[in-house]
Amino acid sequence: MNENEMRLDPLRQTWTVFSAARATKPLLQPRRDNGKCFSPLAAGQERLTPPSVYEKKAGDRWQVRVVPNRAPAFRVEGDTQRRADGFYDRMDGVGAHEVIIESPNGSALENLALPEICQVVTAWKVRMLDLTCDNRMRAFFVLKNAGEAAGGQVPHSVSQLVAMTLIPLSLQQKLEVARDFFERKKRSIFEDILAEEVRTTKRLVYENNGFAVFCPYASRTPFELAIYPKRQCADFHGVTDQEIAQLADVLKTALQKLNASLDHPAYNLMLFTAPTRTTRRDHWNTLDQDFRWHIEIMPRLFPEGGFELGTGCHLNSVWPETAAEYLRKAEV
Repeated sequence: MNENEMRLDPLRQTWTVFSAARATKPLLQPRRDNGKCFSPLAAGQERLTPPSVYEKKAGDRWQVRVVPNRAPAFRVEGDTQRRADGFYDRMDGVGAHEVIIESPNGSALENLALPEICQVVTAWKVRMLDLTCDNRMRAFFVLKNAGEAAGGQVPHSVSQLVAMTLIPLSLQQKLEVARDFFERKKRSIFEDILAEEVRTTKRLVYENNGFAVFCPYASRTPFELAIYPKRQCADFHGVTDQEIAQLADVLKTALQKLNASLDHPAYNLMLFTAPTRTTRRDHWNTLDQDFRWHIEIMPRLFPEGGFELGTGCHLNSVWPETAAEYLRKAEV
């Protein structure tokens, strides 16, 4: 068996990633040292991680580091061609998987000062731009698993950058909806959603000049949040320095409001951005007009059950209007 392999489910048209590195717990695991939680990602423990691919320093001390994931779902080596395996299809698990260490002392993202959050967002942008230079890569995601219930495996505050050689179904469905909406109405569905949320304010949690935070109309989980940029931009790596500062502000505010309302819940943060363009003219040729990069934050208050897995529907006990009102009132 290959160390990294992807297999296509022919019925659902979804890919499963098989990674030998994920068979055991990663080496970067929390342990107890003299009663204190030891973090191998903290400043002074650099020998315990792979060499940095990016660092932002203040003097002789790093503030943000990016390192290859020691238990990667994807590796840069391999063949990107899909191959038949009897009736089925498979391919090597080619891609990139990096860890953004958000601070030298492990402070939660929302507890960092705004300039420090800007450094984290800048690291996302810089590394994404670098990975786009590899013309094999098509789709990019920033992912953050905060807390054990959300899949967090280290005591340090980190996020991850994943690059894939194909466009997975989760992103492809959004691209197709956005394209079809644009073809029918000649405007972006993201613009219409944003305009509705800002107009009604019923589900709006916070906004500044560059971004709006709201509870989606059909929220999948209690207190789910969406962050939309107000400027049309398909690619996250197209953000300006001013927008990075504005995004730092909404991230800090949104996460602090969740902490105040739900007592520091575990959550998954997912950043979606447009795939790279190909030289051939394909059906993604209106991406710059119809798609907009965005962020989704899902608190992990309850595990998924048979209802969600079987029906494909989400079950939520908290209406987004109620959640938004509660979050707006939360003092941070």
